[in-house]
Parts: sequence; C-alpha cells; structure tokens
Amino acid sequence: MKKSTTKNRLLVFVDEANVTKAASKNFNKTFDWLKFREYLENYGDDSRELIEMVVYVGVPPATNEWLERREAKRHYIHWLRSQGFLVYEKNGQARNSGWYKANVDVIMAIDAMDLSLRIKPDTVVLVTGDADFAHLALTIRREGIRVEVASVPQTLSTELRSSANSVIDLTNLFDTFGPYTYDDSVGQVVVTPESKVANDYEA
Repeated sequence: MKKSTTKNRLLVFVDEANVTKAASKNFNKTFDWLKFREYLENYGDDSRELIEMVVYVGVPPATNEWLERREAKRHYIHWLRSQGFLVYEKNGQARNSGWYKANVDVIMAIDAMDLSLRIKPDTVVLVTGDADFAHLALTIRREGIRVEVASVPQTLSTELRSSANSVIDLTNLFDTFGPYTYDDSVGQVVVTPESKVANDYEA
C-alpha cells in the first residue's frame, strides 16, 4: 500500500469491553460507535485518514443458558460489521452471578503488531486503558510509528499512559452520548440504530 504524503494514516484497535464499560459505569452513557469513529478520525489538527478500525468483542458462551444473550450479541456484531468496522469475536467463559469473561488482550496485541508492521500507518490508536497493552505501545513505537491511547482518566493505567506518545481523553465525547439503558428482562443493554453497545461481560 502506497503511503500518502498528505494524510496521517491511522490504524485503530478497540478493546470493546474496556471502552463500553468506561462509558456506562463512569458516565452512565450508551456507547455511540459512529460518533466515536468520527471523533478519532477527525481528532487534532492533522489531516487523518482512517485505514481500519478493528474491534475485539467477547461473545457469551455457547451453552443453553447463554443462548438469548449470545443471539443479542451476534446481532450487535452484525450491526458493527454492517457499519464498516472490522470485528474479531471470541467466545467467553462463564463466571459467577450471570457474567462471562472473554479475554481478547492477546489476540488484539498480536493483530496490532502484525498489521502495524505490514501496513506501516503513521499512527496507531489503542482504545483501552488496560496496563497489559503498555509493552505493545512501546514495541510499536520502536518501529517508528506514533502511538496514541484513547481512554478516560478513570480507567487509564499509569503504565499505558507513560508508554504512548499521547493520550486522547474521551471524556468530552462520552458526554455527548445518550443515557445508558439496561433491560433487566433480558440482561442486555437496549440497542438502537443510533447508539450501539452490548455490555454484559467482564472487561
């Protein structure tokens, strides 16, 4: 792929559980994916060109007791893909009290390193506050690629903050999102075409 001389070419990797929970728990907001993508693409003074936004999503376990939530999550993933997001999904493991765990950290780190080396973007944005990605940020920077971390102060680890070139504070963006809505009858966030999130697992 020929590198543009006028655009800041951007690759974005999103830890879905981390960022959607930050919006719901810390701001009582439902995550708006379209506003989010537009915000990152137009952030700052540079002319940015979004090459790809890769979203890593945990899916409920493939067991009978999780079928309803699993189906809801599949609709959520289908919507993300229909909007042009590149989605990687991983089956989760059941936990206590009606939650499940789907750890996407390793595959997200591998993909971020692999795609960064092959595509050679100007900037990589890691959308997470997790300290586990601190080494990834440093490794990508050693390849001469700028690394930005997009998160909010409440969930951004000190290690990740100090490993990136800069931090994109999502606080102002989250304030523009709609209110968080949860339907206890199905154990699922209410999903509308304008604001999409499925927030039923542990980050």
